Amino acid sequence: MDCDLKSCFDTVNHSRLLRLLTRRVTDRRVLRLIRRYLRAGVQMPEGHREATTQGVPQGGPLSPLLANVMLDPLDKELEKRGLRFARYGDDFLILVRSAPAARRVMASITRFVDSRLGLVVNRQKSQAAPLHRCAFLGFTFRRKKLVWSNKVLVRFKDRIRQITSRRRGIRMPSRIEELRCYAVGWLNYFGTSHTDTQVLELDQWIRRRVRMCFWKQWKRPRTRQRHLLALGIRPEEVHWATRCRRGYWWMSGNGIVQRALHNCWLEQQGVPNLRQQWIQLHYGKQNPHWDPASANLTGIA
Repeated sequence: MDCDLKSCFDTVNHSRLLRLLTRRVTDRRVLRLIRRYLRAGVQMPEGHREATTQGVPQGGPLSPLLANVMLDPLDKELEKRGLRFARYGDDFLILVRSAPAARRVMASITRFVDSRLGLVVNRQKSQAAPLHRCAFLGFTFRRKKLVWSNKVLVRFKDRIRQITSRRRGIRMPSRIEELRCYAVGWLNYFGTSHTDTQVLELDQWIRRRVRMCFWKQWKRPRTRQRHLLALGIRPEEVHWATRCRRGYWWMSGNGIVQRALHNCWLEQQGVPNLRQQWIQLHYGKQNPHWDPASANLTGIA
């Protein structure tokens, strides 16, 4: 059972939340302060203040804690029933042995959330399905391996395309730094996925996108000639490449451009090396003396 709560932070009932807090918090001053925090209102862009009759402020430092307090009865109910589950915020996954059991649990948990917590289950995002069809925090299981979901991969590629778009008027160092920050941060989270083949494909694809940006930035034939000669390409090959009328993406996969803007040179410019980062995430801490060059992960482009 893959379940998601609809607008959980926005629909928290203040009275129910405060009743749950009074079971553990005895200091009336703390409760009074939390009540004022919940009902402080929202400053609208027009300038007026709008009252908050329900919900907790999204982005506030106290809001995740209050949301967990609100959902604590759900955790206790699932534990009482002996169900195996994982919950992070308003997204939770319940594991059962059969499809009928999943549908039965989904119906009963939906009633519990509606009646006891005053929250609403998002039926469009919730489902009773085999584990490989469920996604939790961007991950799913395939053939007993943890992998990132297809939606996560699509969003990642869309963001990389935005950063490396040819239409962006931005200096290459700034573009590469933005690319490095996003790609490294993304893989630090999703790098636990056992998708080594996809990592290699993404690594090669990102380098080709960067080569395309360099080729676009060098625009004029004389500029391209100067850079290619400086990078060690023979004059006769430079003459052919600078006068080729193929598009930017095609030229980024050309052998001459790839030899000029080779992997080591791109890494010196700051382009992230997803292959190396993935290897360190999976093997570096377990075996600090392990040689990455001996790994069965190869990629030329």
